[in-house]
Amino acid sequence: MAVDRQVETRVTRDHAPIGDAARARKVTRREAQPGRLAPQRTAAERLPSDPTVATNVIDRCTHAATARLTLGLSPASLGAAYLDWAVHLATSPGKQVALLHEAALAGVQLARSAIACCTTLSSPATCVEPSPYDKRFAGPAWQQWPYNLLAQAFLRQEQWWQSATTGVRGVSKHHENVVSFGVRQILDMLAPSNNPITNPEIFAYTIAQGGMNFWRGAQNFIEDLARSAAGEKPMGTEAFQVGRGVAITPGKVVYRNRLVELIQYLPTTEKVHPEPILIIPAWIVRYYILDLSPHNSLVKHLVEQGFTVFMISWKNPDTEDRDLGMADYRTLGIMSALKVINAIVPGEKIHAAGYCLGGTLLAIAAAAMAHDGDERLASVTLLAAQTDFTEAGELMLFIDESQITFLEDMMWEQGFLDAKQMAGAFQILRSNDLIWSRIVHEFLMGDRLPMIDLMAWNADATRMPYRMHSEYLRRLFLDNELVEGRYEVEGRSIALADICVPIFAVATERDHVAPWRSVHKVHLLTDTDVTFVLTSGGHNAGIVSELCHPHRSYHVMMTRADDLYLDPESWLAAATAKGGSWWVEWIAWLHQRSGAPRSPPTLGSLDPRYAPLYDAPGTYVLAQ
Repeated sequence: MAVDRQVETRVTRDHAPIGDAARARKVTRREAQPGRLAPQRTAAERLPSDPTVATNVIDRCTHAATARLTLGLSPASLGAAYLDWAVHLATSPGKQVALLHEAALAGVQLARSAIACCTTLSSPATCVEPSPYDKRFAGPAWQQWPYNLLAQAFLRQEQWWQSATTGVRGVSKHHENVVSFGVRQILDMLAPSNNPITNPEIFAYTIAQGGMNFWRGAQNFIEDLARSAAGEKPMGTEAFQVGRGVAITPGKVVYRNRLVELIQYLPTTEKVHPEPILIIPAWIVRYYILDLSPHNSLVKHLVEQGFTVFMISWKNPDTEDRDLGMADYRTLGIMSALKVINAIVPGEKIHAAGYCLGGTLLAIAAAAMAHDGDERLASVTLLAAQTDFTEAGELMLFIDESQITFLEDMMWEQGFLDAKQMAGAFQILRSNDLIWSRIVHEFLMGDRLPMIDLMAWNADATRMPYRMHSEYLRRLFLDNELVEGRYEVEGRSIALADICVPIFAVATERDHVAPWRSVHKVHLLTDTDVTFVLTSGGHNAGIVSELCHPHRSYHVMMTRADDLYLDPESWLAAATAKGGSWWVEWIAWLHQRSGAPRSPPTLGSLDPRYAPLYDAPGTYVLAQ
């Protein structure tokens, strides 16, 4: 009976308008009633009376089953991209001639290098320089013959395929990017660095180890396979248990609803600034990336600088949360947190900071509040958060009508997007760093990479509810409603230009999730003072930029509301370059916009609704 009720509910939701919040709440209340069972029905009664509904269910179930085999990638989307490229290339004789010429030129260059090596025993001249971030052939062993020639041949082949998959007249830009990305994944898999015979470092290590590295690698592979099958986290994460090794900044959960727990952290200074800070992390990850180990905890650093800090900890959604949408995350998350903070620290404005998807939601909430004349925010900080999704990086490879429909069908069946499915997509985006280098080190060389807190956090992934993720992909990524003035909050369109409080925006140089040039567009969309920081590092490591980190630097510049616009390259040329962590810049910025320190507020409120419930990190972050 339970299965029948679930099928009936899915069909009902499938044909309910996605914005019909009342109906969604009604369905949620019905599912939440404990002990209520559906009445017995015959098989005929269980089938939808409308044949269109029945065929739609069949299609969705088929797509969901296929998605498990393709890691959530739509075969139709990939097929359309490759067909578009292949047909246009086949009917472009000029492009074919250019590719033949390039292949012949590459062959001649490599032949000359090989002959020079054989006659003079010198290193061949470099034909292709790898990208600054490509470390596969950087070791000294790769500079010796014949491995240097092998590396050059492979890089030249990569260059040829890049020419073959781009610049074909008539191919849509999206399809061109998909084909180029797909070919690059195949080449990365076939790279000589992944083969123990053609990789001099593995070859020399195998001789030194007497082949025992392969034995250890096989053990590592079997152990990882067993852990994955059992749903366990990778080896070494045990040293970073939440509440023990990480997320240990003292605090109390002062509020809890069906979606969030609000943590208020204990002050460590005698006096604090009157304006509290609310941090909104992304719900695609656990909140404690901003409260990792004591040496790299942003929360701990803020508390030590005399701020009262609140943190939202999102619930890891399950099937029962399938109908939670973007509006629910805004109201149950940000707006509820603001209400609680107003009760604990009455009469004070709030510095709000949002990370990644949490920053996008904060921008939406701030625009809606400005539209309503709500002046509770003192400032807005966006950490690696996009507001314009026109150039959203390689994530856009997975965003088109076919791909989103495929994902929706997969989420429709299970009620959420699984953490493993999301993790797989992000690993593909950085396959050299996250997949092939790990295979080389742990399986071929047999040496475990040391586990660090950031890696352990990355393995602690979460799910996303069906409705929210569908709305997020369609309304922001696919349709870009927020930029075009069509994003509605409670029935009215909002605009980021209504935000009048100062903005502090941080982007990272090597961000594959929120490219810095995309984040920079906040200058175009808002009409207020914007302090923009471009820091070294990637999407996660660039934000977790502790003061003692030896390799951190950043560029910073403030743009007034009435200043002329600078494009990203002009901004980079004009911005001030500084060494160290961007945290110093943000703390100084917050100090300038905060009042004189005074005695800290109480933990929680006298109002029993906001009394301390339990110690940080709470319960939601512990749920799997």
